[in-house]
Amino acid sequence: MPGVAASEQPRKPCYHFALCQTDVNLDFHLEQFFSDCDFTIHYFTSFEHLIVICQRFPIDIIFLASTVGLEKEIEILRAIKHNVFLSIVPVIVVHPQPSDSDIVAAFENGAEDFIHGQWVDRLVKVRIDRVIDRSRRDLAVNPSTKLPGPSIIESEINRQIDLKNRFAVCYADLDNFKAFNDYYGYSEGDKVIRLTARIIKDIVFDLCRGGFVGHIAGDDFIFVIPENLIQPTCQAVIRTFDTLIPFWYDEKDRERGHITTVNRRGDVETFPILTMSIAVLINKNGEFKHVGEMSKMLADLKKLTKTKAGSNYMVERRHTY
Repeated sequence: MPGVAASEQPRKPCYHFALCQTDVNLDFHLEQFFSDCDFTIHYFTSFEHLIVICQRFPIDIIFLASTVGLEKEIEILRAIKHNVFLSIVPVIVVHPQPSDSDIVAAFENGAEDFIHGQWVDRLVKVRIDRVIDRSRRDLAVNPSTKLPGPSIIESEINRQIDLKNRFAVCYADLDNFKAFNDYYGYSEGDKVIRLTARIIKDIVFDLCRGGFVGHIAGDDFIFVIPENLIQPTCQAVIRTFDTLIPFWYDEKDRERGHITTVNRRGDVETFPILTMSIAVLINKNGEFKHVGEMSKMLADLKKLTKTKAGSNYMVERRHTY
């Protein structure tokens, strides 16, 4: 692209496909479909060979293609979906004229799609694209809260930056969550994470239909809202959290107002009822160019916010650094 630095040019999509084919040239079609992308086709003939490929490369789709019987392909499919490591990789089965029982068997054993019948390039290509999109979207969603994960969060913030919108990124996390998790167990900790997600999601979407809520990991959450909604949103989230969270403690701990457990250094320590800290960074006048600039400032502000007792939110007033 003339006049544009290589680092500024849009990156081509990059795909890795694993392909097992019998009496069919699916690779020819894949080469045509993805000619404008960087992609690699990894050929395999057995499940054991496929495992090695998937351990070495980030496979986007596994293709099982044949013009004869599908007995071998169904067996491989069954093995894929019973393997913890491979089960998340989408599988597409391809056969020009399968029997109804073949189609049923493929879907019963976990195939994401079955391409058969009349071959229409545009239709087949879009079906493959949609399988890739669904897979990447599902992997980017936190399995506990069903909220968008880091990759979608980053895309949304960059989208807002590119649009030159004036918006606020709010980074929320729980104070002393590790102590609660160690004391009550991961199951109760997960309930608190889901409660926190529900509080943030309900309040953000009640106050701002166009808002965004994401779950980074653990007890860390991001929500993106208009600048004018910072105060009502953060106050409502904190007020609701502080009202509900005591009821996730045993009565004796709730009455005492604390729990006693071992800290990170191995010493016995007293921890108060969980609180929430929210660091808020405003993008105004297009001062941020990418999410990385905002991420560093949010991390620093979050540390400062957590030094204050109780639940708090703090808005960064400095410019970029």
